[in-house]
Amino acid sequence: MLEQDYQALSRQVDALLVRLRELHDETRQLQKQRQQLLAERDDLQRKNEHARARVEAIILRLKALEAQA
Repeated sequence: MLEQDYQALSRQVDALLVRLRELHDETRQLQKQRQQLLAERDDLQRKNEHARARVEAIILRLKALEAQA
């Protein structure tokens, strides 16, 4: 193999290693972001369920008051 071919191949390998590290870092960041979004979604679902239960309780009280009137 010629020296130029070796150097070109070496540069390509180096570039691929850099890209691999970038993709690895990006994957880690995306996984972290995904976990944060899942936690946020779970929190919002809990809050939504709590609000739904409160609204249903209010509706039941209103119906009871209406029945008494």
